[in-house]
Amino acid sequence: MKRFMDITLSLVALVVLSPLLLLVAMMVFLESGFPVFFRQTRLGLGGREFNMLKFRSMRRNAALTGPYFTQANDTRITRVGWFIRRTSIDELPQLINVLRGDMSLVGPRPDVPDQRSLYTPEDWVRRCSVRPGITGLAQVRGRSLASFEQRLSFDLQYVRDVSLWHDIRILWWTAQQLGRRHAN
Repeated sequence: MKRFMDITLSLVALVVLSPLLLLVAMMVFLESGFPVFFRQTRLGLGGREFNMLKFRSMRRNAALTGPYFTQANDTRITRVGWFIRRTSIDELPQLINVLRGDMSLVGPRPDVPDQRSLYTPEDWVRRCSVRPGITGLAQVRGRSLASFEQRLSFDLQYVRDVSLWHDIRILWWTAQQLGRRHAN
């Protein structure tokens, strides 16, 4: 049932949001050229690697010229990039990852391969027992201010309590947070 919801909601969202997706793609291209998408290797269900998609929000080759994580006033981020990051629009291409089966709408955020070393073997197996998500319990409870340990705790709680009803609640909480952010 979860996979059916993922496919249905992703298809509907892609159709409804297609004018916005096209507009953002054009804005990224006009400001900084191709590629419009940023692809990054992430780990999914069972620890399998996949290429996660995002709208590119940094200058081309920015990963080669700066630290792994972005910082306040990071000069690698473009003007369009600041806007699409602040509004989470940069994450919308992940709906394609959901359709491909790489991701779910709800689940732990997918890690990059280097992050595997941060987990105990038991926690890693539990975390990779579900598809990673565009949003998850850690995103609605801790946002980006949560420590790694807090995010892991939320992720493992999600895995323990996974259900369609829980996913619907997390999607609702995500929509509320996005609505509050846009109202400010």
